[in-house]
Amino acid sequence: MSVVIILMLASLAVGLVFVGAFVWSVRSGQYEDTLTPSMRVLLDDATTQAHSQQAEAIAAPISVSETSIGAADQKKPSMKSTTNKTGQAGAAALILAAATASVYSADNSTSWLDNTISPVANPIYFEDPNITSEIRPVYMYHMLPDTFDYAGGHVPLGGQVQVMAAQIRYAITDRLAIIATKDGYIQFQPDHTLTHRYGWGDLAAGLKYALVDDPDNQLLVTPGLTVTVPTGSTDVWQGHGSGDENVFVSAEKGFDKFHIIGNAGVIIPNDFSQNTAQLHYSLQLDYHVCQYFIPFFALNGYTILSDGNQKLLGAVPLNTEGYDLINFGSTQASGTTQLTVGGGFRTRLVKNVDVGVAYEAGVVDPVGIFDSRVTADFIWRF
Repeated sequence: MSVVIILMLASLAVGLVFVGAFVWSVRSGQYEDTLTPSMRVLLDDATTQAHSQQAEAIAAPISVSETSIGAADQKKPSMKSTTNKTGQAGAAALILAAATASVYSADNSTSWLDNTISPVANPIYFEDPNITSEIRPVYMYHMLPDTFDYAGGHVPLGGQVQVMAAQIRYAITDRLAIIATKDGYIQFQPDHTLTHRYGWGDLAAGLKYALVDDPDNQLLVTPGLTVTVPTGSTDVWQGHGSGDENVFVSAEKGFDKFHIIGNAGVIIPNDFSQNTAQLHYSLQLDYHVCQYFIPFFALNGYTILSDGNQKLLGAVPLNTEGYDLINFGSTQASGTTQLTVGGGFRTRLVKNVDVGVAYEAGVVDPVGIFDSRVTADFIWRF
């Protein structure tokens, strides 16, 4: 019963954050301009028209000057021809310079979000607050600890888990996006005690909405919801229980080339006996050195809020959980915090293509199944 109360309070707190962000966004004028978004499709035409008007404004005084010179020099036909040619050449040069400068300024105008990057580590729950349309293949190479500690004992383990997945995000509007965050194929390959296992992961999808988008203060706040459907293989500890809901909020604050991204949420299982409730939280600090090198520091954590009644292989009581990939429904994990720390970098190959690599290590005992992990991804935005 106490777990339900905690979850209610956590959900209320998240809801209050959303309401506070909404009130702040209204007071700061986020919704005052209802015309500009619908006119953005016409910006290119408007820019071209502005260039033409600038050219006409520059050319007009020159034309007047040419007319005056021509009238004054009617008795000098040879000088008139030379003056006309010189005036025309000068007008053309000025018009070309003005148009080029204007186009250059328009093409090189950048948003503060152009230098931001998506998180690499903890890809299932660390959601980017930016609203984008993208396809993101993800590969995780997860090292298992040499010794696995459980409630009441320990066994040798070692080996690795490999995950190959793909995430999809689609921006319905500038503020609203559909997100598919979990799927893929899992290869569980321990060295000792347990046998090798292979199977598909569960599916998770949902929505996120940019509630606060303040470019002047380089601030973005995006709440969201994902729902996990237990469609995976039980051989790799997927597909059990009745799924869960992940209520989260992501935020980013920019300081020119330096950015801070944070994410926090609560995972609420539909069946508390099969899965545990958890708080998850993530932090990333990144610095845009150049297009091809954007290093970052990352921290990811999970605090278990409830106990399930599931035992490993039907007999082994667990005092830890499976981080982002697996929810064991552990019997003795409530109150446990599991934390990873790491870093990596992103490379922006072209404007809409990123490649990222991250390394994480478990830093809080008990580490459970998390010794360390390398995550690599490829993002194509469209």
